[in-house]
Amino acid sequence: MALIVPKSMEECLYFTNRSIGDGHVLAWVHRKVCPKCKKEKMGKPIDPKTKKVKSRSTEYVCPACGFTEQKQEHEESLTLEAKYTCPHCGKDGESTGIYKRKKYKGVDSFIVDCQHCKKQIPLTKKLKGI
Repeated sequence: MALIVPKSMEECLYFTNRSIGDGHVLAWVHRKVCPKCKKEKMGKPIDPKTKKVKSRSTEYVCPACGFTEQKQEHEESLTLEAKYTCPHCGKDGESTGIYKRKKYKGVDSFIVDCQHCKKQIPLTKKLKGI
């Protein structure tokens, strides 16, 4: 499985590069192509006055055709992709997971499973300890 590492942050909805114990994880979520026109990638709406992204918006909009999708249903259809060095077995690998935070030892985390030892690698919010 050859994952495509994004070249810039403009291609990503989420991106992280961090060390976890003896391991290392590079994880990202690519922006989704509009399901209606299939020309542009969906994103948060842009404020016409300030020309900045409305980061607290509850919907995603296609810049080409104007198609809108609610935040919850849009994010449920995305996948988290990760390249890692497993902190448990020390092997390099690639994996995908769902783009939804789940509880891992009481902390909200994105979870990636190691393809070698099948243990879970949690990606917690920044500065959250397990």
